[in-house]
Amino acid sequence: MDVSSTIYQLYPDIETYSNGMLDLDGHHLMYWEISGNPEGFPVIFLHGGPGAGASPSHRRFFDPEYYKIIIFDQRGSGRSKPFADISNNTTQHLVSDMEILRQYLEIESWLIFGGSWGSSLALAYGIAHPDRVLGFILRGVFLCTRQELDWFLNGIKTVFPKEWQEFYDFLPDREQGDLLHSYHRRLVNPDIYVHGPEACAWAHFEGSCSTLLPNSRGRAGTDRGHTLLALARIEAHYFLNQFFIPDNYFFSHLDKITDIPATLVQGRYDMICPIVTAYELANRWPKANLIIVPDAGHSAMEPSLKSALVSATERFKI
Repeated sequence: MDVSSTIYQLYPDIETYSNGMLDLDGHHLMYWEISGNPEGFPVIFLHGGPGAGASPSHRRFFDPEYYKIIIFDQRGSGRSKPFADISNNTTQHLVSDMEILRQYLEIESWLIFGGSWGSSLALAYGIAHPDRVLGFILRGVFLCTRQELDWFLNGIKTVFPKEWQEFYDFLPDREQGDLLHSYHRRLVNPDIYVHGPEACAWAHFEGSCSTLLPNSRGRAGTDRGHTLLALARIEAHYFLNQFFIPDNYFFSHLDKITDIPATLVQGRYDMICPIVTAYELANRWPKANLIIVPDAGHSAMEPSLKSALVSATERFKI
């Protein structure tokens, strides 16, 4: 169904009332924070990428008087340490990290809110721990299939030819035959003069394709190579390993979560995670409600997508 005509705004900025670093394995330290109502309804926010990290703006999708808002930076991302580290960094590790965090915070179960890669992680966690999930709010659904990866690396050029050509041409001629392996090899190089420019090129390509209308996100990011390294390096790491998930994994295990309510919020013109995936998932999930936002692409910060996502968190309160 299409999104309603009611316009919702993000909630005002709020501060955390609790945060810390959780030792996961003697090597990875995971940043976590809590804001909103200490006695409120628990919701956990899963950022995208993988590697994008969370930000204070992500707290604003939720009513702070109703929700206990839990946010964390996935391994190697954001404020977690070591920064941009891909060792022992797989989907299975992240699912385990979420469960470690839930137990550490003494939360019985929670609503899971995730977009793009965050939707994949949400579903993976739900399949592994369905009894700990009260519901899902998922944006830009991504199911980690080879078809979806091929679209991002090649097919998307049918819609964004200039942006893709720049992404392609950034590599030397001899390395253009295999974009993913070539970018991955450069992004994992410890030399900042090797991985820095590639991280900016990768982030610019993705950012330029993420909104319905042209945006400056990708260009602006070229001055923040260090910040963008986690996004580019960790994404390439996960892409190269097909997110450590077999093709058709989610549909094969969907029966474990089909009794859990879900809202799928999808931009009609999402070119990073095309609508067909959300549509197929909704058709196989009786308790999933598909909200199609007619004037949006992929980015959660597009005005109409922000409104639809806040609307989804409001409806879950009822």
